[in-house]
Amino acid sequence: MKYIQLILLFVTFSIAISCNTHTNKQVTNSKEYNQYLELSDNYKLKAIQSDYSFWENKLIETPNQFPYNAKLAAANSKIFTLTGAISKLKNAEKNLIEANKKTNYNNAGYLRSLARNYISQHRFKEALTLLTKAEYNGEHLKRTHFMLIDVHLELGNYTKVEKYLSKTKNFKDFDYLIRLSKYNDHLGNLDNAIKYLEDALEIAKASKNQDLIQWNYTNLADYYGHAGRIQDSYHSYLKALTINPNNSYAKKGIAWIVFSYERNPEEALRILNTVTKENASPDYHLLKAEIADFMGNVAEKENQINIYLQKVSNKDYGVMYHKYNVLLFSDKKPKEAMQIAKQEVKERPTAQSYDLLAWAYYKNTEYKKALEITEKYVLNKTFEPEALLHSAYILKANGKLKKAIELKEELLGAIYELGPNSESEIKNI
Repeated sequence: MKYIQLILLFVTFSIAISCNTHTNKQVTNSKEYNQYLELSDNYKLKAIQSDYSFWENKLIETPNQFPYNAKLAAANSKIFTLTGAISKLKNAEKNLIEANKKTNYNNAGYLRSLARNYISQHRFKEALTLLTKAEYNGEHLKRTHFMLIDVHLELGNYTKVEKYLSKTKNFKDFDYLIRLSKYNDHLGNLDNAIKYLEDALEIAKASKNQDLIQWNYTNLADYYGHAGRIQDSYHSYLKALTINPNNSYAKKGIAWIVFSYERNPEEALRILNTVTKENASPDYHLLKAEIADFMGNVAEKENQINIYLQKVSNKDYGVMYHKYNVLLFSDKKPKEAMQIAKQEVKERPTAQSYDLLAWAYYKNTEYKKALEITEKYVLNKTFEPEALLHSAYILKANGKLKKAIELKEELLGAIYELGPNSESEIKNI
């Protein structure tokens, strides 16, 4: 009995050490962000719902007015962004299909809107088909070209990305700069990615478009975090919240800083508990599970994973959570993870998708196949820390220790991005 008590004491002590000895200075201040938690009203959501009701009544009065379908779709898309309710995104799709049918798929604006909806659903090939039609149509061609950059970047067609970036080149154009920024991030040129996004922010501020400014702040916050500029990241999330106090993504970003940088899991969970009251997106529960794992709370970890699985069992999500499912199933259901990864590569043949496939092979103990995919499609093709971590494991399993250790050195600088749970993993490579 004493022996068991000693083991329990050691485990408790180890958890306490892992949670409390981190020495990063605190950058967040609960007094600054508490005002955005537990809000009594979501004024932005109410305004959009009112707008939706207005156009819904107009459509009932005059069913043949297809522009009303587009208005309803726009309102539903905004509600989805605010609440994470997948039914709203699917309702937007239905209205956009109706608008396109009534115009014989010959209105470039409606084609782009439906493509944007499909991008949100990760249906990139279908989006590309629609945008190709819009490009042939020729109406507001530059807008179509910008969206073609988005889709080709998601599909890994980088030659096409460069082609359309060249066609739209204009360093005073917000839409051009944000796409140039994203492409530079893909290339691993993070400093340039930040610079172009900062330039875009100035244009957004000049336009006084609050939605664009808010979007810009959250994306800049992400990039600052990647660059290790944690204070700047935090302040950018706060600025997004001053524009929209119900910005769940910004709150999640602050929760990540509190968890991964400050190593304060209890406070991070407090923030996330308010987020999951206002936003139904399944991935918040995976973050809660990760934090519970860090705290050594196995029961809560499993509880949050089960909530996630229950949510994504809704067929409306389609392929949106394939990446998360591969990573989640790779330990307990490696064969299922393999099938999902193969489908993801088929639909979206990027380095990140191939990394998921290689990881699935690794988890199925097919180490040589995992290495073959990693060396051909992942290494030097992506700079995402998660892919590099998987690659290090795969290299090590195949006896390529020198290269694995080289990746380890890079990964030690990416612990903030990967999360505290990765620290011991990386050190053991």
